[in-house]
Order: sequence, then C-alpha cells, then structure tokens
Amino acid sequence: MKPLRIFISSVQKEFAEERLALRDWLRNDALMRRFFEPFLFEDVPAADRRADEVYLDEVAGCDIYVGLLGNDYGYEDAEGISPTECEFVVATERRKTRLIFVKGADDALRHAKMQALIRRVGNELIRRRYVTTSELIAGLYAALVQYLEAHELIRNGPFDSVPCRNATLADLDEERMATFLRRARRARGFPLPEEATSGELLTHLNLLDDGRPTNAAMLLFGKQPQRFLVSSEVKCAHFHGVEVAKPIPSYQIYKGTVFDLVDQAVDFVMSKINLWVGTREGGAAVPVAYEIPREVVAEAIVNAVAPRDYTSNGSVQVMLFADRLEIWNPGGLPSSLTLEKLRHPHGSVPHNPQLAEPLYLTKYIERMGTGTGDMIRRCREVGLPEPQFSVSDGFVTTIRRKAGEVTGQVTGQVTGQVTGQVDPWVIRVLDACSTKSLKSAEIQEVSGIRHRETFQRNYLDKLLDEGWLERTIPDKPNSRLQQYRLTEKGKLLLATSRKGSQQ
Repeated sequence: MKPLRIFISSVQKEFAEERLALRDWLRNDALMRRFFEPFLFEDVPAADRRADEVYLDEVAGCDIYVGLLGNDYGYEDAEGISPTECEFVVATERRKTRLIFVKGADDALRHAKMQALIRRVGNELIRRRYVTTSELIAGLYAALVQYLEAHELIRNGPFDSVPCRNATLADLDEERMATFLRRARRARGFPLPEEATSGELLTHLNLLDDGRPTNAAMLLFGKQPQRFLVSSEVKCAHFHGVEVAKPIPSYQIYKGTVFDLVDQAVDFVMSKINLWVGTREGGAAVPVAYEIPREVVAEAIVNAVAPRDYTSNGSVQVMLFADRLEIWNPGGLPSSLTLEKLRHPHGSVPHNPQLAEPLYLTKYIERMGTGTGDMIRRCREVGLPEPQFSVSDGFVTTIRRKAGEVTGQVTGQVTGQVTGQVDPWVIRVLDACSTKSLKSAEIQEVSGIRHRETFQRNYLDKLLDEGWLERTIPDKPNSRLQQYRLTEKGKLLLATSRKGSQQ
C-alpha cells in the first residue's frame, strides 16, 4: 500500500528539534516507515510558490495532521492568524485525523492567542501534553499504532503496547507507581502532580488499552511480572576463569519489574568486581573506585533489558569472567542502526518505546541515543579497552576488565583484590566489621549493593549462613538495635585474604 502522508505542523523555532526528531524516527522505525511518510516544510525544495500555499496544500492532501503547540503564537497574517492556527483550521475543515501535542504544563507562560488556540483544540479533541522529545515520540507512537489498529491496517501493536494477556489493573502495584511518579518528577520534571491517580499515570504513559494494562505496564509496575511474562528475567553468573564452565561459583536468576531487574543485575556485577577504597582524610565520605564504572555496567544492562525481544523464550544473561563482562539479550539492532553507528552519536530508535520512556524519565536511561558513546568514553577515562558490540543469536556487549592497578586509583587500603574463590564484596564487608559491629544498612553500603531486598536475601543471609558474621542480638533477629560482628571463622578468612594480597 502507499504510505500515509503525515504533516508535521508548526514552523516555530521552539520546535526545531522535535520536528526533526519526529521525521527521523518515522523514517527509521521499522513499523512506522512501513505505513507513514512524514512531511516537513524544511524538506521542500526552492519553488516559485508562496510558502503558505505550499504548507496549506500539504495539510489538505495529508492523511494525518500532527500539531505541535508551545508558548509562541508565531507570525500573524493580515487577519491576525498564525500559520499554526491556519493549518489546524484547514485540517479541521478537511476532516483530517488530528493529533495535537502541547509542550509543557504551564499555560500561563503562553502567548494569549496560543492559550486561546489550546482551549479551542481542547474543546474539539483529546490533546496530549509532553515535556521531552522522547516523551513526544512515545505519545505519537501510541497514537499512530492506535490509528493503524482502528483502520485495521494492523491487528497487533508492538509488544509493549499490546494488552497483557489475562492481566487486570489489580495485578499492578500502586506503591510502585507512586514511587515512579515521585522519581520522575524529581529526575525529569514529569508534568503529573504527585497526587495523580494510578489511572492518570497509566493513561499519560499510554500504558492502557481499552482499560487493560499493556505488557509495558506489567513490566514496569506489575506485582509479579513473570507470572504473565515468563522470560522477563535476568540470569547472572560469575566465573573465576575465562570460559563458561561448571561448577558455576555464583549464579542468580532475578525477577521483578524492569527497574528491579536492572538494579539487581548491576548489584550482582558491582559486588564481584574489584573495588579500591580510600580513607576519610579528605572528608566524611570514603572515596571508592570500581574497576568498571557503575554507570558503564548500568548502561550495558539497561541496553539489554529495555530493547530486548520479549517475544523470545530467551532471557537476558549477565556473565562475569576473570577477564571480561559479557551481557547478552535476545534481540538485535534496528534496521537503521549498524554496529559501527553505535560507536558514534546516533538517533534513538527504541524497540519498546513505551518501556523505554519511563526508564528515561527515572534516569535509568540518561540520554536517548548516546548511551553506547558514553560507555566508550567512560571506559577510556579509566583506562579500560573500549566496549565491544556484536550480534550472534542476540546482541552482545563485552566489557574487558583491566589487569593490575586502576588508573587514578585512590590512596588507602586496597580491599578489592582478593585471591581464591571468595567474592570481593565478602572481604570488603568482613574488613569493615573487623573494627566494630555494623548495622544492616551500614553493611549494605559497604557491599555496594543498592537493592535492599536483594542485599538481604542474597548477601547478608549468605554471610550469616557461612558463619562469617553473627548477630549481636541472636534471640531477636528483627530487633531495631540489631548489629552484626565478625566471627572467628570470619576473622580467619579475612586474615587469609590479607596475607594473600600481600604476596
């Protein structure tokens, strides 16, 4: 079929970035470019015609009109009407499908005529607000998929926008949504107020389909996401050698929301790589330096969890070897990207846009389309080889570990280089407990584990089960005064590790 023509409105300078981003996304996304062709006035070659005739003729001939409304009203003709309002009038008169997006939440800052236009639009159709360009793309994506389904051009949307089979709103966690709302407001100025209802949040993020939660909603806020999406888990393994070999010294399968998966997988890696700890001579905080920067590990794991192919039975795998970190996900690159393009600034083409947007709003994704470049830069800064990217039965990111000292390491006691079969985080904790008893929160901070439930279940319990630590109030394990101290077995392990590191 012939692609449907989309007219992207407004020649206002305040929308220059958004207009180009929408055009590039529509042309690069595999689904969008199959059905749509965007029109931008900037793409029109020089011609002996008046500009207003050209863009109004394009509105009259388009299938879908996308209007962007901001603060400025723009140039006014002899009748005091701006090009943006003229476009909207023509689109309305010609009965075009109108998709209107309003930038920002504060209407008081807008030109009086723009305020009037927004009110007029609101009386005629449903408009959507946005703050960031990525939020605009996600909103347009949902609207266009809905258009295609309504016109029976497609019967199923992308995975993350499809209703989660057999799931209801009762399967979503209200507290998780409230926590997300607080984080998104602090991190990116998310426009909804903290008192917004879960229904308002889900609607704003396009996570509902006819009142049913989508797959993205379940992955983001589900009480038990794996009950509905079995393969949405992360498998983490630590090998002391350079090959996959049994027995596996440390193996974990993590479940939960995508936020949980990322946090737990990052904690797994950070607890097992070398950490150089300094002294408090320069201030109250103890300086630390991981052999692989946390942001590099986090970016690589987010890049595996967010864009993966959730229709595959495979799971994300995080494997830490003596010489490298490998992260594999079932999926591949979008057709518009190549392995070489990943090493340079490139457009963001999220495979699961409704999943990627909330991750961006909470800063799990820092900047759309620049993550791989940031990983390369940070690895260079700490003296690590550049990360390697490959496609082999999935997408693989390989980060090489650096042998020997870390460039720019802090002075002080080295607690990370531990020989033998004991994970580095164990020695860090035992060393911290060698001078005084510590509370659970203090041990969690020393271990480098951020996810509290994971720390309790997989780390603190292990220290107790192995007999390296013991409770100071054993008869009341849940006491608020509970602390933990080194046992004789723990002292022996710590002494052995210190002796080994000095040899």
